[in-house]
Amino acid sequence: MSTLMVQGTTSDAGKSALVTALCRLLARRNLSVTPFKPQNMALNSAVTADGGEIGRAQAVQAQAANIPCHTDMNPVLLKPNSDTGAQVIIQGKAIATLEAQSYHDYKQVAMTAVLDSYQRLSQQYQSIIVEGAGSPAEINLRKNDIANMGFAEAVDCPVILIADINRGGVFAHLVGTLELLSESERARVKGFVINRFRGDISLLQPGLEWLEQRTGIPVLGVLPYLHRLHLEAEDSLNLEETTARSGSIKVIIPSLPHLSNHTDFDPLRLHPQVDLQIIHKDQPIPAADLLILPGSKNVRADLAALRREGWEQAIQRHLRYGGKLLGICGGFQMLGRSIDDPDGIEGRPGSSPGFGLLEMQTTLQPDKELHNVSGQLLLQKTAISGYEIHAGHTQGAALERPLIDLGSRKDGAISEDNQIIGTYLHGLFETTASCDSLLRWAGLVEPNSPNYPQQREEGIDRITDAVAEHLDLTKLAQLLKLDLFGSGTLALPEVQD
Repeated sequence: MSTLMVQGTTSDAGKSALVTALCRLLARRNLSVTPFKPQNMALNSAVTADGGEIGRAQAVQAQAANIPCHTDMNPVLLKPNSDTGAQVIIQGKAIATLEAQSYHDYKQVAMTAVLDSYQRLSQQYQSIIVEGAGSPAEINLRKNDIANMGFAEAVDCPVILIADINRGGVFAHLVGTLELLSESERARVKGFVINRFRGDISLLQPGLEWLEQRTGIPVLGVLPYLHRLHLEAEDSLNLEETTARSGSIKVIIPSLPHLSNHTDFDPLRLHPQVDLQIIHKDQPIPAADLLILPGSKNVRADLAALRREGWEQAIQRHLRYGGKLLGICGGFQMLGRSIDDPDGIEGRPGSSPGFGLLEMQTTLQPDKELHNVSGQLLLQKTAISGYEIHAGHTQGAALERPLIDLGSRKDGAISEDNQIIGTYLHGLFETTASCDSLLRWAGLVEPNSPNYPQQREEGIDRITDAVAEHLDLTKLAQLLKLDLFGSGTLALPEVQD
């Protein structure tokens, strides 16, 4: 079993994408490989085959490796619900909500779960490709580190350091990061990868030579900037591929302070017939055919934010003019009469009035509902699949007109005038038939939705092809101690510094 860790000089340097590509690269060569991220801080999550919750990036990486996602792939997941606090999920299950200082002290306990999960994976796979978090040079977080070099030191694995040249200052990022590491940590860095390069590579060559001479560490490759690459983002709204499309259906979504699972809207962002706009604070709220209230990690706080920003009046105006309204998970809860949080699951205990558009009320409860589901969308009797991640229990007369039939139970609601719908299901636009059905309900006359699962696969293959072309696979094979060329030799020489 071999382990290789990818760390970055900054957040969004390309760690997730490189790990995804390496998993697919090894899988193409019929090697058993698994992704692993010791600690992830993200509001985009996925439900695993074993009924837990992990960061969505690791679910995509598991897809790249052609294996089911498992809670061991991301043993510590932090889901922020305030500026200083987060829900702590250990091996798929929420165990507490902790303030930053309390979690900093808890990391020694969390490390036990990290190493337990790593050991289990090491017994099942030939290779583990590990993703770090943020930067290893964050001095204030070095003590008890479990996300970057602390983990690498604990399991004694080599590290690749990736930096984003599109941000500027790439050489300062790489050299500066090394300077802030300890001597033993610097010795673990066995290669650099420069990401998102545009232009003539010959103009970069003097810098690459200087970097190798200055550090004694080889540059394993320079990855090109891949325009309109689609990989599900770990925890940021990527709007690069969102463009206004004339003559199409217009969809608007408020950018909530604690917006979760925004990957729900990737199929709409890539849809040629959809003009999707994410409306940020202080932006004017435009007219639209469909208004979507998305998921939230702190529903009552985000509901208050919407009211402060004028969304309650905008929703009423939208409905008066015949627009359609969809609420997903936390957004679904907002449509009801009230949201009660007696135990302080998402913030201070208390109750908040909802928008009162559906006759129902929600109570937040300690145990989360975590399910991968499939069923029938009752709007037009079409197949639908998705996943549930929520702590709320909703009841009321509105549920007597459900939106989705899951076989053993029903989900969601349809208003009597057919203008408002809501559901707990995430991923409801990913199935072509259900996406067509929802857009037809919203007013698109002849929807022709793309095959989103195929688009996701194409994105994985595209970044993998770039890595295969632009990375030094011989040096990569040496780091992994794996045969990438079919020669039958597994124990290759060590990379020379």
